[in-house]
Amino acid sequence: AQIFQLRRPDGTLESLRLYRHQREAIDLAHAGKHYVVTTGTGSGKSLTYMVPIIDHVLRHQPETGRVRAIIVYPMNALINSQDLALKRFLDHLPSHQRRVRYARYTGQEQEAEKQAIQHDPPHILLTNYVMLELMLTRPAEFSLVDREHTALQFIVLDELHTYRGRQGADVAMLMRRLRERCGNPELICIGTSATMASGPGQNDRRAAVALSLIHI
Repeated sequence: AQIFQLRRPDGTLESLRLYRHQREAIDLAHAGKHYVVTTGTGSGKSLTYMVPIIDHVLRHQPETGRVRAIIVYPMNALINSQDLALKRFLDHLPSHQRRVRYARYTGQEQEAEKQAIQHDPPHILLTNYVMLELMLTRPAEFSLVDREHTALQFIVLDELHTYRGRQGADVAMLMRRLRERCGNPELICIGTSATMASGPGQNDRRAAVALSLIHI
């Protein structure tokens, strides 16, 4: 609750009031269920996975620097935006209480930054599917994905609707390889999308989501 607050114009902080879809997603995560969130832009999709991820980290030895969540974005611009959002939330705590660590891991980081991440992995890794593919093939990066080094509990695909056709098939195979490499049968898979759902009724929207997820 101290982390997920909003700053008012007068500088004071107030606790977030969750939407129904956010609460339902958090409850599913706590129950160890996979889920997909489809809702409009600006309706707080990132909180549907960030709240349970950070909660999990804080409850499971945050002093141990092992990767607990990998969040895959289709564009680096989205990674940069999430990086800023996480910083704003975590900055609500005094510096000595900021136990949750995260890092970007993309082509925009310098080699020295990547080596530092490899040697001291964060709890949350923000990346794209191309870089994730490389992590599974380059020995220096096995510390970020292999069962011997990680405690991976969450894999998130943000903007899930962007992975279609051949690219969708590539990402589906990538997810299967990652699940095998991390060695956690209880791994929670989460997807978010602003445009995947369609149709006038709830059953129509659910059918559209299910059809898009057959291969993923």
